[in-house]
This record gives sequence, structure tokens and C-alpha cells, in this order.
Amino acid sequence: MLILAFDTATNDATSALVLDGEVLAERRSRAVTVLEDCDALLRQGGAHDRDLRALVVGVGPGSFTGLRMGLATARALAFARDLPVAGVSTLHALARNLPGAVPVIDARRKEVFTLVDGEPAVVAPEELALEAGAIAIGDGARRYRELLSARGAEIPPDDDPAHIPWARHHAALAGDFGPAEAVEPLYLRVPDAEKTARR
Repeated sequence: MLILAFDTATNDATSALVLDGEVLAERRSRAVTVLEDCDALLRQGGAHDRDLRALVVGVGPGSFTGLRMGLATARALAFARDLPVAGVSTLHALARNLPGAVPVIDARRKEVFTLVDGEPAVVAPEELALEAGAIAIGDGARRYRELLSARGAEIPPDDDPAHIPWARHHAALAGDFGPAEAVEPLYLRVPDAEKTARR
């Protein structure tokens, strides 16, 4: 089955074209170029959008704007080509880079997104559950390198690909496919605009 997967939840947006588990093409760019990236992947993989059988999109947590861009793109493509969609947590995909590592995504506001008992959560970086010698990966681990290292965590070099939520992992983790409108973003926090409106 030919799958197009992408994740725009972090500054490192990724996309991949995967056929029966084999990566045909992969890109790393920015959320604003996701449609251009998808087109380039199809050309690079020698495929056409009519060959696609499903889409997989990263549902976060991550940037509110990035998540909306990814989900809007998935919904538009799914509608145009009548494709089923599956959503995959960006944290779970990131964790596949280095089994046993702690995925840490920068949540801004002096917080990070991570997995707590296998479930996505938002915590202060100093509250991360880290055992001595634990490896932390992701843009949050890079940002809070000094703090996490002081707590005994090991952080790969900033340019290590383990810090990137590669879309090939989203394709591998995809479970049930269904209508695009059923795939919801995983925000974990109330958007700033909503907080302002409540005041």
C-alpha cells in the first residue's frame, strides 16, 4: 500500500512516501512547504497522487499553527483523492528514532511535551522523569540540554537525526484509517487565543 505521511508539529517538518513499509522518498523542511514536499516526494518516488492509498499525519503535540497546517493539508488531500487518513502522535514517532530514549518536544512557555506512562503530556523541563543515563531526544532536549544534562541525561549532538520526528515512523505506527475529519490534533493545552477570549 502506498502511503504519504507527514508531520508539521515541530520546526523540523518531515514527509515520507512509503510503499509496503519501504521508504521510497523522504524530506525534511518546514510546515509551510508541506504541499510542495508531498509533490516532490511523489515525483522522486516515481508515483502519482492517484496511486496513493492512504495518508498519515502527525497530530502533535507541537506548534498550534504547524498542527493546523498539517491537518488542513491532510483533509484537503483526503477530500481531493478520497483517501483514508490515520493520525499518529509526534512524540511516539520521535521515540522510534532511538528505542528507550525519552522524546522531548519544545512546548514553549518554559514547558516541554513528553510521554508520561506512554501517554503525551506537558511538563516543565525540570519535572521530566529521567533516570541517570537516560537519553533525551527532540528539539526540547536540544533547547534544555544544559538543564537535562545536569540531571544526568545524555543528549545527542544538535545535528543528530535522532532529534527529528521522521514521517517514516508515522507510517509504521499508523493504526486504523478512517475519514480525515475524524483525526483531531493533540494540543494538550488551551490555545492562547482561547485563553484571551475567556478573559
